[in-house]
Amino acid sequence: MPGPEPPPGRGVSERYARQVLFQPLGEAGQEALGRATALIVGCGALGTHLADLLARAGVGRLRIVDRDLVERSNLHRQSLFDERDVAEGLPKAAAAARRLADINPEIIVEPVAAHLDAGNIGRHADGVDLLLDGTDNFETRFLLNDAALARSLPWVYAACIGAYGMTMTIVPGMTPCLRCLVPEPPPPGSVDTCDTAGILAPAAALTAALAAAEAIKILAGARDAISRDLVAFDLWANTTQRLRMERGAMSRGCPACDLGRYEFLAAGAGTRAVTLCGRNAVQVRPAPGKSADLDALARRWNAIGPVTRNPYLLRMEIDGCTLAVFADGRAIVSGTSDEGRARALYDRYVGG
Repeated sequence: MPGPEPPPGRGVSERYARQVLFQPLGEAGQEALGRATALIVGCGALGTHLADLLARAGVGRLRIVDRDLVERSNLHRQSLFDERDVAEGLPKAAAAARRLADINPEIIVEPVAAHLDAGNIGRHADGVDLLLDGTDNFETRFLLNDAALARSLPWVYAACIGAYGMTMTIVPGMTPCLRCLVPEPPPPGSVDTCDTAGILAPAAALTAALAAAEAIKILAGARDAISRDLVAFDLWANTTQRLRMERGAMSRGCPACDLGRYEFLAAGAGTRAVTLCGRNAVQVRPAPGKSADLDALARRWNAIGPVTRNPYLLRMEIDGCTLAVFADGRAIVSGTSDEGRARALYDRYVGG
């Protein structure tokens, strides 16, 4: 009778045996993945699929930055969450880390429940080999683009809406950057969001799969295999498009990768209140340099009504809305998309 299959190689877990058999990756590529660190910004539909695929692939360290909480409306498309996460009111980054620890305990997952901005991106990008886009807005994507260029880090742009998705791999000095393609952020209201157009889960899964494949190539040291195209598809219309992305004329005059102006990296904290994509909620941030004393806030809120707490935040139902306040002073105000009302509730019950 045949004996057991041979191990995939020295220093490589049996977990990755079938992946190592893929010759372009092999044992050396797998070991490179195990030494790598990736930063995933955004842990929604794209980010959860990205984290799941890279954790299973054996990327040694995943740092996941997300500002939001798990909501029931997330569950149809955000692959790492379930009803328990909703009931516990967990930040998405923390819930994802808990699930990934069950999927692959051989890697390190660092959850960061925070809003990524110009003031903290340097800290979160320290020591990483690759940036991955799981976001839902151009402000953060342009910030990622600037940070990647400033640090000579590759990153993968990804976006999806409805049944449509696209990806673009960006390697500073080798490919065009995001601002070569889109010189300025679109005006507010000019681009559909998941609030206005909805989203199909398979579109998010396919977009993330394409981005994850690019990440594996880069982290395994196979940069000659990366895509040089902007890849776009529409699963409902059954169409696929590829646009060749070449430096030269396309990058000439680009404010970021040609002229070296990192305007979004130098922009500061950005907008204090912002409506969150895909839900009836607004994030409100405190003034620069401010944070929250959750113990003191809990004592104040207990005089008003019932308060729920987990290791990451406080929550209270008030005036038809839910306030969830994090230790960094941010709040998610659910039950309204009115930024003015959300700021007023924040100022009244948290403090300006």
